[in-house]
Amino acid sequence: MEVNRTQQIELNPNNKQSTLMGQHAGYARVAFNFALSSFKVGLDDDEWRTYVDIKREFNGVKYDKFHWCSDLSQNASKNAIHNFGDAVTRWKKGQNNFPVYKRRDGKCSYQADNGAGTVDVHKNRINLPKIGWVRMREELRYTGEISKVVISKRNGKWFASILVRCDSNTYKHQPPLFDDKEPMGIDVGINTLATCSNGDTYDNPRPLKRFERKLARANRSLSRKIKGSQNWHKAKAVLSGVHYRIACIREDAHHQSTTKIVRKASAIGIETLNISGLLKNRKLAKALSDSALSRFLTMLKYKAERRGIPITEADQFFASSKTCSRCGDKKDDLTLSDRTYHCSECGLDIDRDLNAAINLCPA
Repeated sequence: MEVNRTQQIELNPNNKQSTLMGQHAGYARVAFNFALSSFKVGLDDDEWRTYVDIKREFNGVKYDKFHWCSDLSQNASKNAIHNFGDAVTRWKKGQNNFPVYKRRDGKCSYQADNGAGTVDVHKNRINLPKIGWVRMREELRYTGEISKVVISKRNGKWFASILVRCDSNTYKHQPPLFDDKEPMGIDVGINTLATCSNGDTYDNPRPLKRFERKLARANRSLSRKIKGSQNWHKAKAVLSGVHYRIACIREDAHHQSTTKIVRKASAIGIETLNISGLLKNRKLAKALSDSALSRFLTMLKYKAERRGIPITEADQFFASSKTCSRCGDKKDDLTLSDRTYHCSECGLDIDRDLNAAINLCPA
């Protein structure tokens, strides 16, 4: 069965290649903004312009209005206008808001491919149109037809997100599976990221809390600079680096724990969290955002799906923490400060999170 797999790999370009990738990202931004302006003019004239009409209009004037684009790959502008067409389609369906103009200091990215098979990858190198062979930090772990390549910049580093259409079992480096696989219930939380019904626990690094003072200093330093000055850009880069570090620590913890869980589980039971509702609690909102529990569960789901592990989601109102895992008695007066569950019926004393994980374990 053919499936799509995406891998994001950090690039190691030289100065010339980095400059060219920045120019292509700028070209994509210009094309997107041109499409948005053209579409708005059409709306004012009661005319619905499709992305095909806008692309034809852009191709007719691009070498006159943007003469510098002749040295760049036209895939960047073509795909940017296609992306604008997708954004308008989603807006028409009510899936997102009306598209807005892309800013120069906003997200820096562009789609480099021109359809399937137009970008080559060989070991730890990728061949990008008009740029040439660029070194990658690691090899692509999937084999198959490359159908999409998006180049993006984050915290001064360039990345390539490569979408590969491949067979579901085409890992180059498939991790070994444990022999003692068993059904497992997973209870997620703030202090402990995940507690499993077999007793395994995975710590929550809480990177935002860890870097809170450093983040405050970086924000304070940026606020004291004149906006647009050289020192302002330097302070902004420092702030961006702190945010990038926080995101990397959180993502690494999620990947490490979810991979270990799916390698040990034959079936998984999880709780259904109303994250938007929980975030309304001002005492827990910051810690919940720092933990990113929704992303953790999403990551766990897709990794389990790839390995054919069934996932059972408990009802949203199932009281997994308040129900005794031995006799089934419900303790309504259990508070968040009670970290040990004591059952008044059968006398069970057990860790609160472990008790919830056992209740979530599929039969």
